[in-house]
Amino acid sequence: MRIGSAGQRAQGIVLAIVIGGGVGMGVRATVCNAQTNMGGHQPQSDGQRIYEKANCVGCHKWHGGGGGGYGGAALSLRQTQLDRDQIIEVVHCGRPGTGMPYHDRDAYKTYRCYDGLTAQDLGKDMPLEAPSFLRPNEIEVVVDWVLANLKGKGPPSYADCTKFFGPGARACEIYSREDVPKTARETAPAGK
Repeated sequence: MRIGSAGQRAQGIVLAIVIGGGVGMGVRATVCNAQTNMGGHQPQSDGQRIYEKANCVGCHKWHGGGGGGYGGAALSLRQTQLDRDQIIEVVHCGRPGTGMPYHDRDAYKTYRCYDGLTAQDLGKDMPLEAPSFLRPNEIEVVVDWVLANLKGKGPPSYADCTKFFGPGARACEIYSREDVPKTARETAPAGK
């Protein structure tokens, strides 16, 4: 499966179950297609690298805004009210009854999720397994990156986009460049 140009390939497909209106309502399966390396750029930090490796971009998008799009009703990481420990638990354990998968191989086994819930307790609301697991230290690194770069931020901007993808990234052309200091605009290559 290809997304965009020939050089951009989908790196992962995540099957996400989205509960319409909450537990007990109709279930609709949604596929999140995304690239884990968005256009060949080099991640700026370990946190961003893990965010892409875990395919968070597939549903939450590069900017963490979530919503519709790649295939999810993913929550906005920019607007989340969860604190660090709560976000860590969500990444370890997923979100029961939603499309958020668990990223810890030991979730619901040796890692205690949500005050000791088990897979048997959750039944059909058991979160899906992520396509690739993260080590506990990777979970902390990616959560710290989300807190530093996404949570509490306003709408995504050109500066946010170029910080994620790198200067001159075509993906950033849809954003206004008014938030970029004049000297940076003057030195940017024409047409970028």
